[in-house]
Amino acid sequence: MQIIDFSRDHASPIEIFDSISVSNVRIGGGQGETHVYCVYFKPGGSIGEHPAGYAQLFLVVDGEGWAAGADGHRIPLLAGQGAYFAPGEAHSKGSETGMTVIMVQAEQLTPEPLQ
Repeated sequence: MQIIDFSRDHASPIEIFDSISVSNVRIGGGQGETHVYCVYFKPGGSIGEHPAGYAQLFLVVDGEGWAAGADGHRIPLLAGQGAYFAPGEAHSKGSETGMTVIMVQAEQLTPEPLQ
C-alpha cells in the first residue's frame, strides 16, 4: 500500500486558460494518456474556456460550482455530481463559494449511464 497526500498543501497554481484562484495536485496516471488530479477552486475561482485535450470526468467531491459547454451556459454542480467533456469539447468551470474536484483525463473514457 502507498499513502497518497493530495491535500491543498501540495497543490500548485493552474496558470493556463485564464485560470483564477485554482490549483491542483497530480494524483496519478497510467499507460497511454491517463491523468488524475485533485483540483481546488477558491471562492470565485475559475478555469476559462478551452478545448478538452482528452475525454474528461470532472467530479465534485466537496463544495459546489458550475461547468459550462461551448454555449457558455453554466450548469450548477454539487458534491456528488459531475460533468463529462468529450475530447475537443470547449468548456469552462468555476465556483463562487469554493469546491474540490477529482478530475480524470484519458484517451479512452466514457461516463457510465445513469441507472
